[in-house]
Amino acid sequence: MLKQFLNLKISQKLSPQQIQLMKLIQLPTQAFEQRLLEEMNENPALESGKEEDDQHEKDEFDNEQYDDYDDSEADRVDAEDINIDEYLSHDDTPDYKTQVNNYSDDDDERETPFAAPVSFHQDLINQLNTFILSDEERDIAEFLVGSIDDMGYIRRSIPDIVDDMAFTQGLYTNEKQVGKILHIIHELEPTGVGARDLQECLLLQLKHKTPTESVDLATAIIEQQFDAFARKHYDKLIQKFNISNEQLRKAIHEIERLNPKPGGSFAGNNKITENVVPDFAIRIVDGELELTLNGRNAPALHVSKDYQEMMQTYKDSKDKSSSQKDAVQFIKQKLDSAKWFIDAIKQRQDTLYVTMNAIMHYQREYLLDGDETRIKPMILKDIADMVGLDISTVSRVANSKYVETPYGTKLIKEFFSEAMKNDQGEDVSTLEIKKTLKNTIEEEDKQKPLSDDLLAEILKDKGYPIARRTIAKYREQLEIPVARMRKKI
Repeated sequence: MLKQFLNLKISQKLSPQQIQLMKLIQLPTQAFEQRLLEEMNENPALESGKEEDDQHEKDEFDNEQYDDYDDSEADRVDAEDINIDEYLSHDDTPDYKTQVNNYSDDDDERETPFAAPVSFHQDLINQLNTFILSDEERDIAEFLVGSIDDMGYIRRSIPDIVDDMAFTQGLYTNEKQVGKILHIIHELEPTGVGARDLQECLLLQLKHKTPTESVDLATAIIEQQFDAFARKHYDKLIQKFNISNEQLRKAIHEIERLNPKPGGSFAGNNKITENVVPDFAIRIVDGELELTLNGRNAPALHVSKDYQEMMQTYKDSKDKSSSQKDAVQFIKQKLDSAKWFIDAIKQRQDTLYVTMNAIMHYQREYLLDGDETRIKPMILKDIADMVGLDISTVSRVANSKYVETPYGTKLIKEFFSEAMKNDQGEDVSTLEIKKTLKNTIEEEDKQKPLSDDLLAEILKDKGYPIARRTIAKYREQLEIPVARMRKKI
């Protein structure tokens, strides 16, 4: 049985414009510039650059309020109901361009030339041209090169490769032939490329070295006792090969000079470098901190005068045709969108500056002297309460944005950390504890590295009473291996 009933409820919904504003706030400088170009391509009523006529001081964008930006609603507004005067103005310079300069002077456009490098796999193919191969052998060699991953390994067995060539390439061969061509691949540069595992990769590189006592011992260790070496069971190696500590140390030194990722070095040298563009800059002027917002976040935008002139022409026209009414509807939508976008940019700049300014003052002690142990514990709520914004908005500002400081360019998220109590009952940042832990490990005797239990005792003596499991967690976050793996001869 169906029933009808009335139900009242209150709900909050974000308008499309609010959602777009949140997305704008989250964008770092380079992504924001791309978003700006997209908006200008989509909206012909929005133009960049300074206006030719700057003699008027009144700014219509600071006085006018646009409460409704729903394009579907705009479509239903009758052309006769549009107040043309609202869209006509002689001054279209946004007010944020005339305010006190909170933006850096470095807003010139710079283009970085990019190289067009030869890819890793193409370089290997080019090297094959130096070998005399039959057509079948070359097809097998190119297939093997295509099977090499970015780190330089072929992570497949020879039988699987033979089957794959038969099914996908119609190339019928045998394991012996593929093994023969694989030896040719192992002669290519960088040395070690085409190995099927780390052990084979290291052996290939050692065999290309000039034979010495240390190289021969290193080869024997990798060939016969690879697992013991990987687990750093040095006592077992000394006993197995009947050698001294010094002989083992020299052999290990030879192994440590090898490249475990031969393809990675090639890719790294030819990879296009992505430049980090700081969204903010903090400088110390006369002992005080000074914050500036990257000038590329403050573009000069204005509403197209051509579109305003179209509105004026429509207003002055006595006989308004149906096509003119349709045109003025379109123009109204584009002008509304352009004015909203300019206002959204102003809100974005205000939000970015206010939030970063609060972070700067909160971490004043650290930013004045650069000592990382002076970073105060700080969470999103601390900054949100200071600036009166929502936590999610502060998170968007801190996300993927960088600030240039006297101590290098920092990711803003690095300033946030949780608090822990020291032995004095004071709140200290977990970043401070991690820095102390890292320094302690760096200063340890590598022949007798400190266990997590010993590290916990040392930090306790330094005023940080934390548990062993917490030491292990912080050590893993710092990507520091366990004590046994830090041991050196």
